[in-house]
Amino acid sequence: MTDIEKKTGPAEEPPAPPAVPASGPEAIKAIPVRHYGRYVSALVAIAAFVAIVYAFSQGRINWGAVPDYFFDDRIIEGVGQTLLLTALSMVIGVVGGILLAVMRLSKNPVTSSIAWFYIWFFRGTPVLVQLFVWFNLGLVFEYINLGPVYKDYWSSFMTPLLTALLGLGLNEAAYMAEICRAGLLSVDEGQTEASHALGMSHGKTLRRVVIPQAMRVIVPPTGNEVINMLKTTSLVAAVQFYELFKYAQDIGQSSGAPVEMYFLAAAWYLIMTSVLSIGQYYLERYYARGSSRSLPPTPLQKVRATLLSFGRPKGGMA
Repeated sequence: MTDIEKKTGPAEEPPAPPAVPASGPEAIKAIPVRHYGRYVSALVAIAAFVAIVYAFSQGRINWGAVPDYFFDDRIIEGVGQTLLLTALSMVIGVVGGILLAVMRLSKNPVTSSIAWFYIWFFRGTPVLVQLFVWFNLGLVFEYINLGPVYKDYWSSFMTPLLTALLGLGLNEAAYMAEICRAGLLSVDEGQTEASHALGMSHGKTLRRVVIPQAMRVIVPPTGNEVINMLKTTSLVAAVQFYELFKYAQDIGQSSGAPVEMYFLAAAWYLIMTSVLSIGQYYLERYYARGSSRSLPPTPLQKVRATLLSFGRPKGGMA
């Protein structure tokens, strides 16, 4: 026995750990917290939905007219014209937006000022006003004279299709310019400096280095703009261009069921926007490669995981 043990006594041994049962540790019984506010909000939402359905059921609406005209030749043609107008307007908007974004970021004060003025004007005026301006320019200019290339009356030149394309496409270019500018600015300047150090020109740097990296930022808002453009095409009915809404409006007036045809048009718009939303999701998922460790699951993968989870015991054990 040492001198310290003589003075303080023998050292106390640490208590032994509690014995673990042979069957393993006892499972924790977690009691979930009850959120009564969720129950109340769910009841309010259900009551509001039932009230809306009841109100529409009491109205004098001929719901049978919707399936009768749902696949009418004029409606199908209107759907095609709507999709065509959306695609062409977005092509004009995207091409013009990229050009304006590059001009806006230019160190040349003239081109930068022109781009700024364009964006300021077209974003600051309503699309419907711009459509009416293009449509009624024949009241100001009797002829359009492009020299030996083309000369004709303005009323013959400015067709409803051209009016719709100019009104929607040029307006969309102003919004796409800001989206593209934000995407280009999101790429680190070191990428551009490294490309220039390797001898790449400014244009080649944009095509090969900057724009591919900027697409991850540009794609999500561009998808929203496509969906918004699809719905905005309904405004061109005011300039006598026949698309989905215009055809539905004419059928409603001739059949005596205008409200029913508006519901029909709304159903077709919902179908088209849903398809575009799915395409946007997969496009965003494609450009998200390399920016995250794992890609988000696709809708089919979510459905498959949900179906496979049925029948499994809690805890994930088979």
